[in-house]
Amino acid sequence: MSSARPIPLKPLHISILIFGCLIALLSFGPRSTMGFFMTPVTEAHGWGREIFALAIALQNLFWGIGQPIAGMVADRFGTYRTLVVGALFYMSGLYLMAEATTPLALQLTSGVLIGLGVSGTSMMLVLASFARLLPENFRTIAFGIGTASGSLGQFLFAPLGQHFIHQYGWQTALLLFALSLSIVPLLAIVLRGKPGNPTETLQVADQTIRQALAEAFGHRSYLLLVAGFFVCGFHVAFITTHLPAFITDVGIDAKWGAWAIGLIGLFNIIGALSSGFLSNRYTLRYSLCFIYSARAAVIAVFILLPVSTGSILIFSAAMGLLWLSTVPPTQGLVAVMFGTRYLATLFGFVFLSHQIGAFIGVWLGGVLYDATGAYEAMWWLSILLGLMAAVLHWPIKEQAIDRAPVTL
Repeated sequence: MSSARPIPLKPLHISILIFGCLIALLSFGPRSTMGFFMTPVTEAHGWGREIFALAIALQNLFWGIGQPIAGMVADRFGTYRTLVVGALFYMSGLYLMAEATTPLALQLTSGVLIGLGVSGTSMMLVLASFARLLPENFRTIAFGIGTASGSLGQFLFAPLGQHFIHQYGWQTALLLFALSLSIVPLLAIVLRGKPGNPTETLQVADQTIRQALAEAFGHRSYLLLVAGFFVCGFHVAFITTHLPAFITDVGIDAKWGAWAIGLIGLFNIIGALSSGFLSNRYTLRYSLCFIYSARAAVIAVFILLPVSTGSILIFSAAMGLLWLSTVPPTQGLVAVMFGTRYLATLFGFVFLSHQIGAFIGVWLGGVLYDATGAYEAMWWLSILLGLMAAVLHWPIKEQAIDRAPVTL
């Protein structure tokens, strides 16, 4: 248990927190609505669900591939430039997705371009900036607030996306989302600057990115963290993409799919904030063990009971509390083990594992549905993986890596 208390924030710190949270909101909002486009896009072109699922799976994969690259660029050239380029990729992907008429075009636009765009504007970069620009005692709390902002984006954009699709059509909805991202470069100005923490200079003054990566991938606890975060991606991407379709499959009105995704985002605001505050006081690895075990239990109860609007809303609220509450303790563990100098890069590789899990979760969900006409196998696999993740996090050592001090 930690006894550290947050110190008072200066006006500049508050500006960094607010603008960073707005970027996280705008970045996470549109991509969290992709599941709503599955039915209109596939029906418009006469495609099966696997085609759309593969495109979104590629989006998650390229988000993951792009995240460590974006982290390296941010660690080398600064967060502001990375966010500007990421926003341009993101906007281009949304615009061109609306114009896609072939499976390949859909996969290149909604998959590759949007995936790279999200990696360059993601809350992961924002959280790394928080670690660098905000007081150390406020670090995990800021991680929780930033994560909650992404969830607020999901909560706001879910009904907004559904409204845009029904009112203006799915193509116009994508264009409106692209327009909303045009203010990211303006918001990112306050996050200018390159990493470098004076309190860590003696430890990492001469360390290169290559040395930092070799150090991290030679550390057992880091590898366990990487493996465990795979499961988070599997859960989140499968549910975000396939839950709306699952709801309509059981004969419930599609509007409850929007409510379900929005409710997950709403309750994740509570979950992420709680996780950030608790991570500032309690053992991070045990928090992660609890979160993954609880996810497995919630999914099990959901699929074992009859599906109704009430059970969907209860499931969504419960999963929301556990949704991205993994992020503050996971990023906190990376910071504890290796410091903040290369935090964007090192967490980028942890997040790559997350997105490989997301790719498999989305794509496999589509494959198994087309093969069996149901999602039952995916739900049970999600339960098994949740339990596995809880076991993986248990032996993680929550302490700074032994590193010989550098004499200046």
